[in-house]
Amino acid sequence: MTGRTHLIESLMERFPHIPREAVIKEDLLRGGMAFDDSALSDTTNEATGGIKPKSYFIFSFDHRTLPELGAAALRRPPEEIVLTGGPYELRRTVVSVRVNPASPYRVQAGPDGTLGLYLDGRRISDVGLPPMPDYYRETLPNGKSVMEVAPTIQWGYLVYLTVFRVCQYFGAKEECQYCDINHNWRQHKAAGRPYTGVKPVEEVLEALEIIDRYDTARASQAYTLTGGAITSKVAGHTEADFYGRYAQAIEERFPGRWIGKVVAQALPKADVQRFHDYGIRIYHPNFEVWDERLFQLYCPGKERYVGRAEWHRRILDSADVFGARNVIPNFVAGVEMATPDGFATVDEAIASTAEGLRFFMSHGIVPRFTTWCPEPTTPLGKLNPEGAPLEYHVRLLEVYRATLEEYGLASPPGYGPPGPGRAVFSVSSFMDSLPAMDDLPAMDDLPATDGLPAGEPETAA
Repeated sequence: MTGRTHLIESLMERFPHIPREAVIKEDLLRGGMAFDDSALSDTTNEATGGIKPKSYFIFSFDHRTLPELGAAALRRPPEEIVLTGGPYELRRTVVSVRVNPASPYRVQAGPDGTLGLYLDGRRISDVGLPPMPDYYRETLPNGKSVMEVAPTIQWGYLVYLTVFRVCQYFGAKEECQYCDINHNWRQHKAAGRPYTGVKPVEEVLEALEIIDRYDTARASQAYTLTGGAITSKVAGHTEADFYGRYAQAIEERFPGRWIGKVVAQALPKADVQRFHDYGIRIYHPNFEVWDERLFQLYCPGKERYVGRAEWHRRILDSADVFGARNVIPNFVAGVEMATPDGFATVDEAIASTAEGLRFFMSHGIVPRFTTWCPEPTTPLGKLNPEGAPLEYHVRLLEVYRATLEEYGLASPPGYGPPGPGRAVFSVSSFMDSLPAMDDLPAMDDLPATDGLPAGEPETAA
């Protein structure tokens, strides 16, 4: 038995209550996967193939730059893969693709031509690829692709609208130390790819019109408005109004079609109220990392413009507007252990993160997390190409579920169904590791106003 196989099997044995699917998924997210040429598309035109290609919707989520990816840069890998079967009898598991040519995990065709995931040369699961949606084959009146303007992820569940492709936290003294949003913008522009910096509202509406027309099965159930932080103005608008005007336009054109979510800074309560008035129903004011010292080191722009204590106070205040259940701040799981400043042991890192989970969950707010991918152009990625230990990620799933149960809370809305074999959230395993709610209505089947405070308006202002 080789090293990586031994590692995952030993963790499966030590933590039998964590789904096996989640152990493998976290390892793929933290360390990436390689692709054999047989697993890549046969065309550089992403709209004509049979497989939904990786859209690079906000960050690169790769372990190499585009020039270093070789064939995987020219013949795009899929947006996500789905794992099933194999010696671990995996239930259906959706995994975001993070390309790493040096990974021990490799997606390739077997002797019979079917794709599989191979670890240390042994096939450990079958691999399914996302089919090209009909709406990706259409173009806007100006010729732009739907994938460029409104890509979908999480196996089609979420329309991801990165309407501002760069961040105004800029340079070494302001950029978050794990984030490559600005470099991702630069590398796509350098490669001559279409990558619109500020997406016009009308283009977003045109793309959504195409998605709505072709998505007759209503697979897409939510949209996320996001982009870089705005510290001054973009197109004459401050952050709340810049992102909010997209929501207002979407809700006016497609009332109730999707659950509206926004990822933005932790803003003052009056700005948060404007988000809600514009039609947003779920607010993601991401706190990134819990530890005070690490927040100051890793998020210098956020510390300078807002500050950690104020950021947390604003998160709590926003529950008065959206309802605690609809405030879902993200953290980047794994950066707690980044050298040289992070925690030296898994015990210390888990204890710190657990403190943050208890803080928010004690107020009824359920955070979620993205598994850290150490992108090579970021300061933390350069110093920590292997990311955090897999044990940290497995134990985080354990403490996350335990804390949720401690405070009597359920999985957050807007992420599809929880449970192994059912979850579609692809950039971490927290939804895969939670219990399925077969005896309860799916949260995303409830009206978009579910969980709003009494007296709040049910439509956009």
